[in-house]
Amino acid sequence: MNKAENQQADAWYRRAELKAAEYFSKLRADVKEGSYLPALIEDFQKWQKKHVRAGSILSFFSRFNRKQPDSTDFHRYIAWLNYAGKLDSYLERSISYIYLRDLGKDLNSGRTKFKVDRLVTEIKTLLNHPSDENKERQPDFISLAAFYRWAQKESVENAAIWVIHKIKGVSPRIPKEMNAEEAKRKLIKIIVGVVMHALDEMDEGEISSKERSRRLDEAIRLGYYYGLTYPFIDDLLDSGALQDEEKERYSAMIRATLTNGAVPELGDWTGGNPELVRFVHDELREAYEYIKNYQRQETRDLFYEHSYVFFHSQDMDRLKDLKKPDYSNEELYLPIIIKSASSRLIVRSVLSAPPDEDFNQRVFYYGLYNQLADDFADMFDDLEDGAVTPYTYYLTYRHERPDLINPFELYWTVISHLIHHVYQSDPLTREIILDRAINGLKRYQQRVGRDKYNEIMEIFAAGIPELNQVIQYMVRKAEDVDFFDKLLRDQLLFTMRNNHKEKEEFYTTIQTARARINEWLKIPQPDALPAANGLLIDTANYSLEGSGKRIRPVLAWVMGVKEYGLEASALKPLLNALEYMHTASLIFDDLPTQDNSATRRGRPTLHQVHNSAIAELTGIYLIQKAIEEQASLDGFDSKTVLSVLRYLSRKAGEICMGQAMDLNSKGKGLTLEELNTLCFYKTGIAFEVSLVAPAMLAQVQESDIAWLKKVAYHAGIAFQIKDDLLDGEGDLELLGKPTGKDVENNNSTFVTILGRDGAAQAMWEHYCLAMEAVKELPLTTGFLKHLLNYIIVRDN
Repeated sequence: MNKAENQQADAWYRRAELKAAEYFSKLRADVKEGSYLPALIEDFQKWQKKHVRAGSILSFFSRFNRKQPDSTDFHRYIAWLNYAGKLDSYLERSISYIYLRDLGKDLNSGRTKFKVDRLVTEIKTLLNHPSDENKERQPDFISLAAFYRWAQKESVENAAIWVIHKIKGVSPRIPKEMNAEEAKRKLIKIIVGVVMHALDEMDEGEISSKERSRRLDEAIRLGYYYGLTYPFIDDLLDSGALQDEEKERYSAMIRATLTNGAVPELGDWTGGNPELVRFVHDELREAYEYIKNYQRQETRDLFYEHSYVFFHSQDMDRLKDLKKPDYSNEELYLPIIIKSASSRLIVRSVLSAPPDEDFNQRVFYYGLYNQLADDFADMFDDLEDGAVTPYTYYLTYRHERPDLINPFELYWTVISHLIHHVYQSDPLTREIILDRAINGLKRYQQRVGRDKYNEIMEIFAAGIPELNQVIQYMVRKAEDVDFFDKLLRDQLLFTMRNNHKEKEEFYTTIQTARARINEWLKIPQPDALPAANGLLIDTANYSLEGSGKRIRPVLAWVMGVKEYGLEASALKPLLNALEYMHTASLIFDDLPTQDNSATRRGRPTLHQVHNSAIAELTGIYLIQKAIEEQASLDGFDSKTVLSVLRYLSRKAGEICMGQAMDLNSKGKGLTLEELNTLCFYKTGIAFEVSLVAPAMLAQVQESDIAWLKKVAYHAGIAFQIKDDLLDGEGDLELLGKPTGKDVENNNSTFVTILGRDGAAQAMWEHYCLAMEAVKELPLTTGFLKHLLNYIIVRDN
């Protein structure tokens, strides 16, 4: 970094520091004089009329009405709000807060009121959607399928697919020293925040739908790229993942990027995390270049300034040592005023939004309120980590340092300043800010327990007894202060943790089932058979071995054993039959007269090892073994077994028809409808059999079987589209078979008909349709959901 760049960076930070110092000076004077107290107490007196019910016979009997459920039960809680007539005010409060905090809006503005009302109506419609009747499910809109459906509505499917792929790549790279769920939540929150800013900048009547889609596409990508800075700059530097020398070098690299406008080359990285740092460097360089190229010239400098100021203020805080007893109040508070303001100012500069001085002012003053609330909630985690915040420092040195400003008192001073000096005593803004403040204390008390909470209040509220009496009364008595964004935050974290747990169970189940199935699959050599006549058994076993995924028998095992409670041993003939049939189809598929593949399951194909005649005979032999296995089903109702046998025979014939259709289509241009039909016969039927046969043995209702068939149809096509996509760009080592065979054989595929983007969109459409069908089934596990997720994100 040269001298001129240093001077420019110093000037940026001095400018921010002077403004922060002026603000802090005003707040400190208010704390010292207690001038904020009378107005704030009066604010609470007005506020409580709406939130504290007067004791009466009516209120006594109202306790016996339908009891309020815990907010962690999403669907029951929303249903209760609706039943109690509180859903409208709950959503108005919540959406107004988002416009206040995240979008920096004046709630007294007619345009803001209109947008809040419109969004409340849309969300209420979504929450009251009849598909939410299954109370055991996560909210429908916290899912990949719901996100993609929104993307379709806005014509930003490519951006949605891109960002899902990006987040998938980031997730496994988050080091164990960081909270992976929290890092992903922050990233998603920032993407949503940037999209909200973009939506707010667009008046629907003033731009075309094409322009709207273009801006939203950009906002999704910008949100992801900006959001990366939280896990891979702030959180990474705060964690113990990097060694001290690595942190110093990494910080210098970020600082140089923001001051000279170019990402330095990484070079040879000396330290314990070269792979992690190389990945992060590549991602952040890509992000930085995208954001920089998106900027207009007149906003680019502003983006650099806000970004540098934010990073430098974070760095100053990060370098503080809790063991050092002599930090001044200014050293403690100015960096957090600066970083809390600049973090929000960056979003508009990322989007190259036009200047808005009113927004800048509101966001600047508001940031400290939010930061102090967060630091209060995290104070004991921060204390354990040795982090310096106003709260951890006050807890540590309050007895030796009477000059230290009590951050809890400063928090209420900031609230009073916001209500009366920033928002000019606007009643709605007062309502929202006090709602949020009391909600935060209620949630904190619930989290740490009443005794611990009272102990904390004795430390932080002893100097403001009159105000504290009012506050604690509100914490005990106030109602209707919950917020939808907090509910979503809790639900998103719960969903991510639950999905992580279910995903681990999914892979464990696959491994368990696959291991059991692999034990069963090998065909033994009969004792009475001469060794020379055992060739087909050997070739069959050769084809059954290797790195087969066993999706079909595994799926049948899960549905039969986990969903319907059937005995695994009783299902063994069905599971063997499914894999024998599938392996036979692969043998035929690989022949020179068909796909002419040299490898399968990571090994030479059977006709390469022997010859085509032996391969064909082996396929026929496996089909006969499958029929033998099916006829061995025991322990089930005989009529049901006969129905299953007829069903399996019919489906085996249809699979053969699919093979014939495939052969007949070689070198021909197919329509999309013809290709869908072909894929269902080649792939979808195999999925259907794996789902339906165990259901038939368990004698489930016909309506459920119809939904299973719909799942299979769309899952099969999605699976084939993913295969087509991988054939063009997959890794031979991961796939276990050669890539580019479709192009080489001049076959019609989803990629050749629709193009890569169109094929990806079609895959996601079939994924959504399959997932929507899964929701109609009374399933007890999340296996099918994770199987569908696996189908579209797999690498092989």
